[in-house]
Formats: sequence, structure tokens, C-alpha cells
Amino acid sequence: MKALVLKAYKQMEITDLPEPQIGPREVLIRVRACGICGSDVHGFDGSTGRRIPPIVMGHEAAGVVAQAGSEVDRFKAGDRVTFDSTIYCGNCFFCRRGDLNLCDRRRVLGVSCGDYRQHGAFAEYVAVPEHIVYSLPERFSLEHACLIEPVSIAFHAVDRSRIALGATAVVIGAGMIGLAVIQALRLAGCGRIFAADLDERRLELARQLGADETCNPQNGDLATAVKQATDGRGADVAVEAVGATAPVNLAVNCLRKGGTLTLIGNVAPKIEFPLQLAVTRELTVLGSCASRGDYPACISMMSRGLVQVAPLISASAPLAEGPQWFDRLYRQEPGLMKVLLKP
Repeated sequence: MKALVLKAYKQMEITDLPEPQIGPREVLIRVRACGICGSDVHGFDGSTGRRIPPIVMGHEAAGVVAQAGSEVDRFKAGDRVTFDSTIYCGNCFFCRRGDLNLCDRRRVLGVSCGDYRQHGAFAEYVAVPEHIVYSLPERFSLEHACLIEPVSIAFHAVDRSRIALGATAVVIGAGMIGLAVIQALRLAGCGRIFAADLDERRLELARQLGADETCNPQNGDLATAVKQATDGRGADVAVEAVGATAPVNLAVNCLRKGGTLTLIGNVAPKIEFPLQLAVTRELTVLGSCASRGDYPACISMMSRGLVQVAPLISASAPLAEGPQWFDRLYRQEPGLMKVLLKP
């Protein structure tokens, strides 16, 4: 089969690899579309340490079942499916609690971190365990369905944030995840949503998808605007979807006393954090990792048009063009949001 392989940092090649062999409880999926995640782009240059070459990256995918293992009873050849990016065991302490994303034996598709190498979906075929596979409605576009994974990350973060009806929320970072968070916050009953980003095109998308007010921190004072809109208190919730010192500090400064900060951004192992502000204002600080059983809800809402992903797709291209698209995304070419590769 053809696969897009990270042979060395900043070096992607289309390579012939053996078709994956499946076990009795696994499903072989013919990949129809796979999104390039921001974490893949950071893995491209080795900055995350979680994409050690050689590795087939890619974990945002959808396709059609090519073959089902002998003990698989929920799927058959021809079924339209997507799958979780997290392979969890289902038996450890955390899995038994329902914390599938915290599984002791957790593997992530398309990741090679030293402890394991799990080839992903930038390939014609991928093999995954039956228990992480989900059926898709017949009329659900496979190109849209491959973005269930990032949407599920957004919904998990909003679920952890425990949004009260009418709450004021701030979203820092209007990339793919941030824009999905905005839509999830609206569905969760937020009364007012602010969004911040350095890219004016992304801020326009944020307004289209549910943000009431937007701010470019280079040109405006978001914290002041939020406080003016909340009688001087600040936002109830801030969701940070960048993962750097400046945006995290901005999120903290937008919060009211007793507010909640939810952290999704994860591109650096360490940042500077305003500890005294968090302590003296008694903030709740939450980490949010991947998703946790959110796929069925996301499939339902996306298939009914309650969550929009079409505006976020910048390009859809053959897998053979993958190296060029990685280069363009790595150079941060203006106007690019989500690029889909189609094996």
C-alpha cells in the first residue's frame, strides 16, 4: 500500500509499505480522508518529541471497512466508519472508571514517542481495534467525518468546563480546535462568547461560527473588553487552545474570581504560569486531554448540521501531495486551516 512516511524530521515521502494484518478483534479500514493535525505539523520538525521517525502519522480519519477480524461482530466490509485516535485497553483502573483517554496502556495513532510506535492513517489502509470504531450515517460526508476527532477534543474540553446556562466564555486561539470549542460552547448554553487570535481571517470564522465578539491581542485589550461586558467581573470560563505563555496569561486575566481555566493547547512541555493570580482568585485549572467517549454525540450533532466543519477545510488533496502540503503548513502559509489528504 502507499503511505506517507516521516522518514526524517522535515522529510516526508510516499512509500510502499505492507498492508496491515489484522487480528481477530481488529478492523482493516480503507482510508478515504485524513486531516493534517497541528500536532502532526509540530511532529514534522521533531519539536514535540512524539513523532520519532520513521512513522506514518495521521489520526483524524474516516473510511470504509475493507476487512473485519474473525471475532468482530459490529462491522462488515463496506461499512462507512471513523475511529478514535486513542487506542485504550478497556481493562485498566482508568478505563474501568470511564477515563478512556487516561488509559495506562494508551496509544495514539500516528505517534512514535520512544515507548511505542503506532502507525497512523496517512496511508491507504489502517488497522484498528473494533472497540474504537464508530459507524457513520449514510449521508455523512467522509471528508467531514474525518474531523470528528478534533471536534470530540473540543466537546470533551467544554464538558470538563461545566458550563452554566448563560455563562460568559473566552476562547483563546481560533484554530481548528478553538473554532470547534466556540460551537460546543454555544450548544452548551453559553450566553456570550469572546474569541481571540492573531489572525484576522480566523477571527472572521470565529464570528461566523458563534463568537459574539472577537479580539486580536496585538490590536486590542481583550481582558478589558470582557470585564466591561460583565460588570467588571470577568468571564466564567476561559478555554486556551494554543499552549504558550502569552495566551495562557491572557486567558487567566480574562477570568472572574472563582472562574475556570481549561487548557487544551499542548505544544510545549513547560510555560510560565501566573500562580499568584490563580491562587488568590481561586481559579479552577483543568487540563483536557483528547476525548472520552464523545464520538457518538459528535457524530450525531455533526450529521444534523449543529456543528459546522466545512468552513474549516482549506484544501482536500491526494495523499501523493502530502509532502508539499506539510511544507506549506509548516511555513504557516496564510489562509490555511485544515488540509485533508485522500489516499
